Amino acid sequence: MLDQINSFSIVSLQQFHDWLSCKARKKPRSPSWSSQEEDYGQRLEARLQAAEQKRLSLLAKAQNRLAKLDELRQAAKNDVEMRFEKEKEELETRVESRVRQAEENRMRLLHADMQRRAALKERTERSLVQKATSESKYTERVRSAILAKRAAAEKKRLALLEAEKRKARARLMHIRQAAMTVSSQREAERIKLKEHLDSKLQRAKRKRAEYLKQRGSPCSSAHADYIKHADFLSRKLARCWRSFVKSRKTTLALAQAYDALGINEKSVKSMPFEELAMLMGSPTALEATKALLDRFERRLTLCQSANSSSAENIDHLLKRLATPKRKAPPSRDGRTRVAAKRPARTSETSRLSRYSLRVVLCAYMILAHPSAVLSGDGEQEQLLMESAANFVREFELLVKTILEGPGRTSRQPSLDGAESSSCQKSYDVASQSKFKTQLVNFDKAWCTYLYGFVVWKVKDARSLEGDLVRAACKLELSMMQTCKLTADGQSHNLTHDMKAIQKQVSDDQKLLREKVQHLSGDAGIERMDSALSDARSKFFEAKENGSPLAAPVANVCTPLRIDSSGKLPPTEVNMNSKTDAEGSRSVVRSLFGASGASSSTSPVNLPTENEQMVNEMLHEDGGAIAGNSNDARTIEKDFQDKVRETMEKAFWDVVTDSMRGDKPDYSQLINLVKEVRDSLHDLAPKEWKEEIYENIDLEILSQVLESGSQDTQYLGQILQYSLDMVRKLSAAAKDDEMKASHDKLLSELAASSEDTDNGVSSFVIAVIKGLRFTLEEIKQLQVEVSKAYVQLMQPTIKGSAGVEYLQKAFGDRYGPPANASASLPVTLQWISASKSIVDGEWSEHLGSLSVLPAANHAQPLVTVLRAGHGAPTAAVPSAGSSGLPECKGEKVDKLVRVSLLQLISGMEGLQLQSTPESFHLNFLRLRAVQGQF
Repeated sequence: MLDQINSFSIVSLQQFHDWLSCKARKKPRSPSWSSQEEDYGQRLEARLQAAEQKRLSLLAKAQNRLAKLDELRQAAKNDVEMRFEKEKEELETRVESRVRQAEENRMRLLHADMQRRAALKERTERSLVQKATSESKYTERVRSAILAKRAAAEKKRLALLEAEKRKARARLMHIRQAAMTVSSQREAERIKLKEHLDSKLQRAKRKRAEYLKQRGSPCSSAHADYIKHADFLSRKLARCWRSFVKSRKTTLALAQAYDALGINEKSVKSMPFEELAMLMGSPTALEATKALLDRFERRLTLCQSANSSSAENIDHLLKRLATPKRKAPPSRDGRTRVAAKRPARTSETSRLSRYSLRVVLCAYMILAHPSAVLSGDGEQEQLLMESAANFVREFELLVKTILEGPGRTSRQPSLDGAESSSCQKSYDVASQSKFKTQLVNFDKAWCTYLYGFVVWKVKDARSLEGDLVRAACKLELSMMQTCKLTADGQSHNLTHDMKAIQKQVSDDQKLLREKVQHLSGDAGIERMDSALSDARSKFFEAKENGSPLAAPVANVCTPLRIDSSGKLPPTEVNMNSKTDAEGSRSVVRSLFGASGASSSTSPVNLPTENEQMVNEMLHEDGGAIAGNSNDARTIEKDFQDKVRETMEKAFWDVVTDSMRGDKPDYSQLINLVKEVRDSLHDLAPKEWKEEIYENIDLEILSQVLESGSQDTQYLGQILQYSLDMVRKLSAAAKDDEMKASHDKLLSELAASSEDTDNGVSSFVIAVIKGLRFTLEEIKQLQVEVSKAYVQLMQPTIKGSAGVEYLQKAFGDRYGPPANASASLPVTLQWISASKSIVDGEWSEHLGSLSVLPAANHAQPLVTVLRAGHGAPTAAVPSAGSSGLPECKGEKVDKLVRVSLLQLISGMEGLQLQSTPESFHLNFLRLRAVQGQF
């Protein structure tokens, strides 16, 4: 900087000197002015010299000043350099100190971080140890509590068992004492009666011998043989009755055994739930109740057969109670011995008992403890409680009737019936009539209670199945979240705990699957697998999308589900878009066992409805037997009508509820209109089919309904067109009647009010009422068309075509005759069992014909039932008068007749499973003949 100042000063002085030199230069002058110029020149010279001296002095001053400045500059430069060096050294010292401080701080932070991590690790290890210790302590406490509870429960169970044993011993001693007393009394009465009968028989023999001696007619030997044979038959009947009383016991004995249990309406209401459950679960109570119910079933079958009718068919309800694919419990020794003694009853045990033991005992549980048995308090539960109370009353009244009435007056009817007085006979008849009436009332109450029980049981089973499926889905999702499974079901980092979790979840799901299998069979397993699959797919979708996992439980669709109000929910009727309108009818068909799925899984290959119809047409002139079979087919009509009415009401209530509210659902309404259109399309001739589709346009209807305008005009046009088409397709004789009913309906719909009391708009009421009326009219039309078609086919069927059709259908169902031994096992067994006794039975038949008197005035045999009661006499036409061919002793004819006689003369009622395949079409006729035998 000083150098720059110095150079600048020198340059300024040089420029000033040059300027002065130029200014002092001589100028050319004229000669006149030379003297003046010389004076001026001298003066200028002097001035120049003075200026030069001044310049030199100034220059010297400037040089001195510059020297001083240079010295100052050098001093400042040295000072600056020294200060720079000093600051540089201070800065280096400060930087080094800061670096050292930063390194110390870094080491201090690292040390603090390591200490913090060590402390955190130590705290984690300490918490894990504490958690493991607390969990082990909790596990020990739970295990000790469970062991304590088990010990207490075992102690309580042993105490209850000991108390039950003491009660059983006391009851057994009491029963033995009563039995010994009754046995001694009966033995004394029997000995006295035997002596009395022996004396009577001796007197009768002496009188008969004297009468034969006095008579001396040529027919005396034949009459003596007849009397001898009648005496042999009476002794044989008495022996059979004693064997029956000893092996199976009488109805009175079974009723007394049940009454000794103490299970009645008054006692069960005062018993605690556990005590009542133990009483009903005891083997004595189960065996006594089961034996009594089986006897009631047999007596009901005999009474219905005697009256040429049959009981209501409730097999479709009993199948609902049957457990699907459940292993039978091991039989007790007593039952094994009975089965070994009576191998012919295997077909009976395989069928469903009419009176289910557990359902009957459950009626007492419902009556005594409804809150413990029933999970809800809806209309269906109330109906079940009322039907259970009614059934218990009828059951106890029936037992009381047996104990007080006909049981005591008919214990030995085959022994003293011939000697009783007319008053005693009339009392027996009245008692039997009272018993039969009460038995029929009991059966009606049972049918009502069974229907309510099945409906409640199905709802409860579906609810339980849904809970089990939800539990399985929750277990699956919890396992997938814990083990972090991928879409292919694998995980790369499975620890020992995760493997244990997977195994535990698999075992739990296996138990749940067994429960669902026990409840709903294969259909429930399919629904459970579908729900699990949906839960897995939703889990992986949520995992891929990064969204929170939704509820893992899928709704399980069931074929029959009933809510607490007793109505079907909309999901049960609206199964899909094609079958919404058939919801109620499909449920009714499933209840009555008429679905195709049930028939395909049935163990018996049953004839089709067409075969049964053709068979009835061929037997139309068969007389009373055909009438009995037809009556048996219509015996369920009242019950079916009640069920159908209930289901239809529930269906229309569901449709009404779906159309009510701020956001109505018209999908079911559109499906019903579609059903009307399709039904008319199927019934109409070919030239009308296109017109029907044009006038009933579902697209326009759906647009009108979705707009929310509730246009009654368009729906009224569809309704009027449908009714007009039904009237065109119906018979001309019903045109006026149908037109009047249609006009009346349309006027009622037009005059309906704007809003009803229950908040349902007049639009909904008018639509439902009109559609229901239209569907009923179409249904009646379909029935009339079917009847007309059957009437047209009837002359052809009654000829050889009907027989050929049945033969062809039988061949298609069981195969060619060459495979008859494999395809007809029951028929083969039936023929084989009768083949060995044909000759003996035929010889006995010929012998009985030879000993019978030839005169038409011979005394007829007394008709006696198996139980010893007299049967009502009826005119039995002979073979010649009936127009049927008489057996001439041919081998095949003789074998078939003897086999049929063995089939219908059995003690047990015929069952479809044990009936030969060739008689399935006439099974009801065989039952009617067996009842008259």
